[in-house]
Order: sequence, then structure tokens, then C-alpha cells
Amino acid sequence: MTTTVRKQAATGALVGLALGDALGFPTEFNDVPSILAKCGPWREMELPAPAYVTDDTQMTLALARGLRTAMDRGLLGPKRLERPVREEFVDWYQSPENNRAPGRTCLVACEKLRREDRLWQDASQVGSKGCGANMRVTPVGLAPGLSDEQRAGAAQLQAALTHGHPTALAASDLTAHAVRLLAQGAEPTGLVGLLRSYAYENRTSYHERWLGDLWTRAQDPTPTHFISRGWDECLEVLERLERALRSPSPETDPCLATGAGWIAEEALATGLLCFLLFVDEPVTALRRAACTSGDSDSIACLAGAFAGAYLGADAWPTEWADRIEHQGDLMAFGALWDA
Repeated sequence: MTTTVRKQAATGALVGLALGDALGFPTEFNDVPSILAKCGPWREMELPAPAYVTDDTQMTLALARGLRTAMDRGLLGPKRLERPVREEFVDWYQSPENNRAPGRTCLVACEKLRREDRLWQDASQVGSKGCGANMRVTPVGLAPGLSDEQRAGAAQLQAALTHGHPTALAASDLTAHAVRLLAQGAEPTGLVGLLRSYAYENRTSYHERWLGDLWTRAQDPTPTHFISRGWDECLEVLERLERALRSPSPETDPCLATGAGWIAEEALATGLLCFLLFVDEPVTALRRAACTSGDSDSIACLAGAFAGAYLGADAWPTEWADRIEHQGDLMAFGALWDA
């Protein structure tokens, strides 16, 4: 039996993502003093009752369903993935439950994806690198049996269905890679170095098989120029993250070090910062992420995914995990991918 199975990394990551989302939902759009006035000391923040999630968890589950359908049909490839994920995203868009302050890019793109005769590349918002691209990518990091090329391609394609900016693609790829490394037991102390190496290695790789001619929708002269712009922005934010970790300041708003998280590369870096400040205190990591001046729910959902992937299902208090919205679906996907 491997460590991954024993610690239930997939269950831990998915439940952690939803818990962070629910904890950060009431604090999004608030500055830190307002959050402290509303919630009291940040280290004592309680999970709201009922523990409702936002579009972050809703779209994570949509991606999980699409990915499961695609993998049930055979070897994962771009066409096999695109159709079911596109259908799940459109179903989310049309659902009455889609009333949790969804991001504008997702709404605009999903409205266009509804037209089945339209190429997905024509629906993609190539100017947007919002964190909607990678707040939902965790399932790609957890699904077993994928090659590096499949995982990278799937992470970038699911992002590109809505957010076509090269930084959205690179940040989604990096986020899935981070989840994967942590689930496999990578040491958190070396994680940022591993992510920087991965970014350098992939800096000039445009996944044409998965992305088709998406790059032609932007103003870049070549596909390599297009994708390297995204990796360079991710490398820059990883440098900021390394600086923040050299002189850690747990009581300071993490957004001041690595950004407010409204954009994909900052959501990745600030979510990682909250996790890495409190590697052995996953609930404290969530609370720190939820008490931030930026996109609190997305930062906290990524911090929860990283912590849960590393520590497993036991990271989370049972009384919290038992009352998170969509608990049944989260546990079912966790059990599927932990098996």
C-alpha cells in the first residue's frame, strides 16, 4: 500500500479546497480590519453554518465530473476531455445554484460555449488570466494514471475553455503539478524550487495537441512567444513567494507579499504561501488565507487543496468536513482517486 492511498490525498485535497472556499466566502471583498471586526481574531475563525461554497468548488466538481467521464471513455486526450468538461461548465452556467458571485470571465466564456457549433477557442477569453482558471484545476493533479503530457495538457485545456491568457494556462499547469507533488509526498520545504524548475523546463512548450490554434487569438508572433509570456509571469511570482518565505511573517496579510489573488499566478502563490507558513497546522493555514484583503475564497481553497494533498483526509476536523456543502460528491471523487 502506498503512502498516497494510506493518507487519502485526493479526499484531503478536495475537502480542504471546499472548506477553504466556505471559510473565505464571507470575507471575500473585505479588507483585513473589516474581517477582524466581523469574525474576531483570525486564528479563531469558525466555519460558517451552513457551510456554503462558491463557484470555486462548484466548478471544481464540474471539472471532476467531466474528467471522470473522459477517463471512463478511454485514454485521455484533448477531444475526449473537451466535450464533457465543456458540457459540465455549461450546466454549471445554467444552474440556479450559480448564484455565488461567479467570475465574469467564466460567465462570458460559458455563455459562448453553449453554442455547440462554436470552436472552444472562439469562446476562450484570451485577455483574461483570472484565478477562475486554476481555482478549479485540483482534480487534474489528483486523477491517477496520467502521463506528464496528459496532466499538463488537461490542466491547460480546462483553463483555456474560459481563460485563454498564457499566464492562466501556465498557472493552472503549475497548480495541478503542485497538488500532484504534494499528494506524492514531496517535501514542502523544496516545493517552490521544484515548481520553478518545472516552469523553466516548460517555458517554451506550447501544447498544440491540446490547445490547437488558441495562440493565434492573441497578438503574439509565435506559439512559443505566447506561452513563454505566461511562464515568465509565473516565475516572477514564484520569486516573490521565495522572498516571502525567507522572512516569514505569519501575522501579516499574505496578499502584501504575493498579491491579492484575483489573477491566476497570484492565487497560486498566495495560496501556497498560506500553506507553507503553516505546513503542520492546516486549519490555521485556511484561517490565514480566509483573513486576507484579496480573493479570500480562492486563496483559501487553493491553500486547502495543497494542505489536504500533503496531509491527507485526516488534516480536517470531522465536525467541519461533515457539514461542508457537496460533502457527498467531494468524498465520492476522493474515494475514486484515492483507490
